[in-house]
Amino acid sequence: MIQLRTVLTPADNCGARRLLVIHIYGGSRRRFGYLGGVVQAVVDQADPNGVVQDSEKVRVLVVRTRKEFRRPDGSYIRFDDNAGVIIDQDGNPRGTRLFGPVAREVKESGYTRIASQAKEVL
Repeated sequence: MIQLRTVLTPADNCGARRLLVIHIYGGSRRRFGYLGGVVQAVVDQADPNGVVQDSEKVRVLVVRTRKEFRRPDGSYIRFDDNAGVIIDQDGNPRGTRLFGPVAREVKESGYTRIASQAKEVL
């Protein structure tokens, strides 16, 4: 469950170190973002040689959440951190590598390219 001011760790190599959520896409009254959802964030800290710059607004796909997520079969999935992948307007990742596992809901949301780059899809 991702909400405003949530700090995300980037799960790719685009150069960001911390991401701060400023908007949840999907309607004006939407309060939370979940696995496979897109949020808008600000790059809070960035590497000087990275693809993204410090204080840049980016779109982020949520790939891991600490809050458990209930699947239709009744099972739950939960991760150790809140993480996201920085994407462009077309939904393609801006980085070239992904780190850590990615939830199956990312692939079901239509982001098959990101799911195929991940080492492990849970």
